[in-house]
Amino acid sequence: MLPDYVDRIKELNIDHVTITINMVDPTIGEKIYPWVHYRRKRYRGIEGVKILHERQMEGLEALQAADILCKVNSVLIPGINDEHMPEVNKAIRARGAFLHNIMPLISAPEHGTYFGLHGQRGPNPKELKTVQDNCSGNMKLMRHCRQCRADAVGLLGEDRSMEFTKDKFSAMSADYNLEQRQAVHRDIERAREEIAAKKQAAVRRDRVTESPKVLVAVATKGGGIVNQHFGHAKEFTIYEVDAVEAKFISHRKVADYCQGGYGEEATLAGIINTISDCKAVFASKVGPCPQKELQKAGLDVVEAYDAIETLARQFYDDRVLAQTV
Repeated sequence: MLPDYVDRIKELNIDHVTITINMVDPTIGEKIYPWVHYRRKRYRGIEGVKILHERQMEGLEALQAADILCKVNSVLIPGINDEHMPEVNKAIRARGAFLHNIMPLISAPEHGTYFGLHGQRGPNPKELKTVQDNCSGNMKLMRHCRQCRADAVGLLGEDRSMEFTKDKFSAMSADYNLEQRQAVHRDIERAREEIAAKKQAAVRRDRVTESPKVLVAVATKGGGIVNQHFGHAKEFTIYEVDAVEAKFISHRKVADYCQGGYGEEATLAGIINTISDCKAVFASKVGPCPQKELQKAGLDVVEAYDAIETLARQFYDDRVLAQTV
């Protein structure tokens, strides 16, 4: 049957496929999928899960045989498939998947999902990172996922779909200035080259005997720069820093802190809890009140505007490495 699949896939001229695989052990899958609909028939329990598992593995092998890039999404469900995820990672790697995106279960009851309505919690950032770390080294992991909708428009984590409705789009006028556009592109490329140079300069080439890893939370609007006020951050970019390099780990969403005084105390507590495993917070500016609470929680505060890797290297050398040598 596999050669037929391969021929049919090649005829479609598909280059890349993303699929979801949450288990490779039907006994675990039985806790995730109560039933499976296959060829106009509903199968319940372990029988249905076995069918799902066999078809998923068969599909992966067909994509590999057709030389099509395949990314696999896996939803991490604490207490169900968290310890099983390295086995999933190993199985999909063996069948040619090039990228594994392990994402947290969205379990808030307001979303109306089955797990959310039945009290199943999603993983916290520490649990997610632990599982991702346990799977790293085998294949490339996708850590920047924001779980966007398929029809989202704009930047990752910033859906601008409502700005491009059919009515608004039809009313727009074309104003294209080639010379101005080329100038903007030159400026963007120049800025990228500067950041890339700073990133390379921050990598230490010599070996350091004691090099504990620490996490830092970065308030950034993008571009590889610490360029956002702490109170304006809707998410923090998490980096893992040691004596050699600063490595991107994940994004962690938080509620807006600056709300005109309303709910700020509770919001700040939630933010601190979200980044409590970090050693420091990098932001272009941090107000006196949050700065005091962050320090009370054991987080160093770094106020600056520069490349993330540059500040991470300075912070690590001055406040971490200096204490261990």
